Amino acid sequence: MKSLKNTAQLIQLSNRAKGINLKFILILLCGILFGKVYAQKIEVLNFATFHMTYTPDAHKVKFNEKDDKNKNEAYKIAKMLAEFKPTIICVEVLPTKNEELNADYRSFKETKDYTPKYGGEIALIAYEIGKMTGVNKIYGIDEQQTAAYNYNIGNELENQVDSITSKKYNASILKEFMAAENLSVLEKLKLFNRKATFQKFINLNADILTHNSTKGNFEGADEASKFYRRNLRIFSNLNQIPVNNDDRILIIMGATHSAFLDEFMQRSPKYQLVDIENYLK
Repeated sequence: MKSLKNTAQLIQLSNRAKGINLKFILILLCGILFGKVYAQKIEVLNFATFHMTYTPDAHKVKFNEKDDKNKNEAYKIAKMLAEFKPTIICVEVLPTKNEELNADYRSFKETKDYTPKYGGEIALIAYEIGKMTGVNKIYGIDEQQTAAYNYNIGNELENQVDSITSKKYNASILKEFMAAENLSVLEKLKLFNRKATFQKFINLNADILTHNSTKGNFEGADEASKFYRRNLRIFSNLNQIPVNNDDRILIIMGATHSAFLDEFMQRSPKYQLVDIENYLK
């Protein structure tokens, strides 16, 4: 009887081992298949810019889009970025405006001396790159439904636990950006596209608000979360664009949105960020 019991135990252990091995094999196969699916990630050039036309944003750069010198500088930058040879271009326009946007883009390509309805960086950079590289369609990936949030809450909220940290930080960062006003357009954009500057944009527009709260509450954090949600939705709009492994995506957005997208795409199994410094020279 003891022998039979030992035999049964051995069989049971053998079956468990087989089950473990089968699970291991399945996990390994899934890993291999997942690796094959995403072995060739879609290359993305994530270009951060200041808005080159009117913007209601609190933090803005002085730029006259009708000035010939500015237009020439913007064109040179467009030529640099065109070297990436994108097949898809994304801009800060609502997806619901894509039909209107692309009608405007087609007129820009086909009509000499056409004045685009979409100005600023869309006409000066995106349209020019699209025309140079033969891109057929431009995609809007902006989101506005959740755009409103109070980034000035630090100056408005009374009885804060810490009313000093954000004010000191904001003042120091804005001083840095003010010092960059005298730079050329290219040098400003080089500054805007540095990884360290991306972190400052995210901090200035969102994370620093977590210091603005009354005791036991989350007023600033709640406002910051609205801006995070908007940028996640922008990323979701990007993810809804039909692509294949041969596509190369150029994103042209306001700098803070670019900073968030940079964070999201670093963790993405689908995209491979390309170094902007290879093109902005």
